[in-house]
Amino acid sequence: MTIIQKITVKGTEIVIFKQSENDYISLTDIARYKDPERSDYILQNWMRSRATIEFLGLWERINNQTFNSIEFDGIKNESGLNSFFLSPKRWIRATNAIGIISQTGRYGGTFAHKDIAFEFATWLSPEFKLYLIKEFQRLKEEENQRLNLGWDIKRNLAKINYRIHTDAIKEYLIPAHLSAAQINITYASEADVLNKALFGLTAKEWQTANPKEDGNLRDHASVVQLVCLTNLESLNAVFIRQGLVQKERLIQLNEVAIVQMRSLVGNPTIKKLK
Repeated sequence: MTIIQKITVKGTEIVIFKQSENDYISLTDIARYKDPERSDYILQNWMRSRATIEFLGLWERINNQTFNSIEFDGIKNESGLNSFFLSPKRWIRATNAIGIISQTGRYGGTFAHKDIAFEFATWLSPEFKLYLIKEFQRLKEEENQRLNLGWDIKRNLAKINYRIHTDAIKEYLIPAHLSAAQINITYASEADVLNKALFGLTAKEWQTANPKEDGNLRDHASVVQLVCLTNLESLNAVFIRQGLVQKERLIQLNEVAIVQMRSLVGNPTIKKLK
């Protein structure tokens, strides 16, 4: 059981669980409307009825593929006897029922699918049933309104974020091809060779362009840029061992950065790192 909700029907608080998209209403709370001190007795008295057993069996046959029909037939045959007794736990255990749930803990008690809960409320008090349905419908309407509002907000945010995302990719993430003038400049450190290949800026150039920013160029890099940078570092080490001059390494590193960033952007595995 997951989501817990509450409604108040004629002064009685009714707990509702949502399980697997289905609403289960507390039969224990409904019985307390009739007699707070004897709710279990009232519920068991309802379950002794042959009409109740036939209804529960029919519901399970429609909704439960693992319902034990053989055990159900035995229980139904016993229902006419004066000594017949049926508790929610016995019903669940014997027939593998899913329409009724016996719950322990803070919100303990017997819960039933709304179809069954409304049937119990009818037996208990037709007036109470009508108020129960009214409050339950109100709860569902409020829930749907929240869901619809949330869906509209998410849809509009998705559109906005998609545009922001695509613009950011165009403007910032995919490296630009370096010009001949940029390639011909000798950089003071190998770190700046990588910075230029991926970001198009040296550390000093970034600092000059962003005097109010804390940290350095790499501190402000995205996850995908950092992943690409790690790959470029390994590749640059290979190029250095091969004896490639800095100019040639810069050209190749820049080409690799462009290809890798196009591949990394939108990669679902990379997104999990964010």
